[in-house]
Amino acid sequence: MRTVAQRDGGRRRVLLSTVSSDAHTWNLVFLRMLLEEMGHEVVGLGPCVPDRLLLETVRRTRPDLLVISTVNGHGRLDGARVIRALRADPVARDVPAVIGGKLGIDGDEGAAAARALVEAGFDAVFTDTADTALIGRILGALPQRAAEGRAV
Repeated sequence: MRTVAQRDGGRRRVLLSTVSSDAHTWNLVFLRMLLEEMGHEVVGLGPCVPDRLLLETVRRTRPDLLVISTVNGHGRLDGARVIRALRADPVARDVPAVIGGKLGIDGDEGAAAARALVEAGFDAVFTDTADTALIGRILGALPQRAAEGRAV
């Protein structure tokens, strides 16, 4: 089993990705800058990330948080599929995961889309109008991890 290096204070390793059908990059650039300015290490996968690559990277990097950004309107469908695969994996299942952005093609699907994604396995869902400070609060609320990557 790969070990996770001890991080200083509240510094977290965040895996930043999109869903497989999402080719956007500007939101990823913004989120990377936001997370790095908060003092976190960001592992970025870029746009159009296949589910398998995302799962393999979660298993390899053992992030403190998986952040999935989506703007093309397929986040509700693609996100549900990828989180179910993550939660079914014995190594990756306990990694906290959030998704945010435009979740559906019919505009703001709001509470219904968020509920569906939480039921699928996400720890939090952000609509495209969410306050960016919420991600910092989620990261701050995560348990500290021991050197072998388990919560203490």
